[in-house]
Amino acid sequence: MRPRPPAIAMLALTLLLGACQSAKVLVPPNLRPTEDPAKTLEQARQNLQQATPCCTSFADFSYANLLPWRPKAFTLGQGGPVVNLNGTHSYFLAFRLPTDVKLPYEIALKAELNGRWLHASYLFAPTVVVLDEAFQPLDHRDVTLCEYMGWSDKSSGAFGRYRIDNPKARYLVIYSSAAQQGGSTYWEQSPAVFSVDSPVVAPTQSSFRIPHGPDGTLWVGLMNHSFRKAVDNAICDKATQGDGILNTLRTALPLPWSGS
Repeated sequence: MRPRPPAIAMLALTLLLGACQSAKVLVPPNLRPTEDPAKTLEQARQNLQQATPCCTSFADFSYANLLPWRPKAFTLGQGGPVVNLNGTHSYFLAFRLPTDVKLPYEIALKAELNGRWLHASYLFAPTVVVLDEAFQPLDHRDVTLCEYMGWSDKSSGAFGRYRIDNPKARYLVIYSSAAQQGGSTYWEQSPAVFSVDSPVVAPTQSSFRIPHGPDGTLWVGLMNHSFRKAVDNAICDKATQGDGILNTLRTALPLPWSGS
């Protein structure tokens, strides 16, 4: 008769089997069902609408912060200052513009994806207002965002740029207009797409549009080399479909007997 295994060995085996059974029940965070993106975005919009605006004119803003010398991340969202412009509530940022930088110069902008999954995310799309020393608007523009996927989170996102060329420009206000909040940004499938919890590719279409929302993280500052590279190489929309390489070659290189 074979000897019975020690009691301690039997206990260890029981615990191991129990752990294996539990592992079948536990689901990694990146494989769990995601939150409903519509509910998440709608809740963010409700929070914004319920906020009390702090200012009624551009002169009421605080311009204590100088525009960063390099792009810096700012969080816009619940608890932050809100403005009501043309009947639209929006979180905002306000800066003094540098006076010792040679004109023209560019301001870099980058919106980060707001959400755990790409297909459940949205972006804060910026609107830029440039003011003179009397806080009067010199320019007002919705900035177009374009997707660029780099090797890290810092070098990836929805990039945009704004050019300062007016010598009267003294202040900068960034908010999100009604058109921006109701718009979207083109996004192309990329191998770099992953959930924030784990580098497991999320089930997405080959290309789609990311909706704009009322809050999120926005990078703002003077344009530097890395941001300029991202902006210059960013994808702004789906490429137009041509007639194919053969048709293009026939047009560019006529046949020898055509006489041309």
